[in-house]
Amino acid sequence: MKSRSIANFLQVASLLLLLILVALLSAIAAVHFAIHGAEVQVPALKGLTVADARSETAGLGLNLDVDNRYYSADVAAGHILSQSPAAGTVVRRQWQVRVAESLGSQKVDVPDTVGSNSQTAQFELRRAGLEVGDIAELPYAGAQEGTVIAQDPSPHAQDIERPTVSLLVAAPDDESSGGYIMPDLTGRLVTSAQAALARAGLQASVRYVDVPVAPVGSGSAMPTLPVKPGSVLSQTPPAGSHIDRGTAVSLTAAK
Repeated sequence: MKSRSIANFLQVASLLLLLILVALLSAIAAVHFAIHGAEVQVPALKGLTVADARSETAGLGLNLDVDNRYYSADVAAGHILSQSPAAGTVVRRQWQVRVAESLGSQKVDVPDTVGSNSQTAQFELRRAGLEVGDIAELPYAGAQEGTVIAQDPSPHAQDIERPTVSLLVAAPDDESSGGYIMPDLTGRLVTSAQAALARAGLQASVRYVDVPVAPVGSGSAMPTLPVKPGSVLSQTPPAGSHIDRGTAVSLTAAK
């Protein structure tokens, strides 16, 4: 009788242990699914149309954001030029995938806005299908306030990367203001930046440096486009600084 009781106890204990083990395995599986079941691999989007890329990412629970548009002679207009994160990267659902859309080869002619009123220049750029970029101001005695004294890219420029034109506009020559605001010259060609500064009575020294080329599509960041030789990489004083005509301006540019 006693041995039967012990056997029954062991049988019940074994059953309870089995149930606990099953519950533990189920909990582990649930946690694993919760963690890894919500993860997906980012698909390869380069070359797809934006509509197809949006459909593919939506099917995986990812969000697609077109955050840049560039001209490209190699990728047709409306197709994906680059992406971040890179294809094959494992991310959680609802992750944002950022892409750059190709505008195809440059076909639009960059209007000549120098000498125009700033508002008129902006209208002309938009009518040509271009975007208005940064608008900086510098005093220029040879032009009326609000007149465009320089633009980047230059008029009728070819092989530009983006459909964006930045303007440098004449500001009032007010000595009582205690100085002027330094515009952002980064990304512009040195010749254009120096010419704009000279028209405002400022001189700039230039230092040229080698610029390493980053591997395209490496890591999770957007591919870095090649830096044009002669483009401004940095400036002193920085954009937004108060300056006067005695301020020494130095530019660092790509070789």
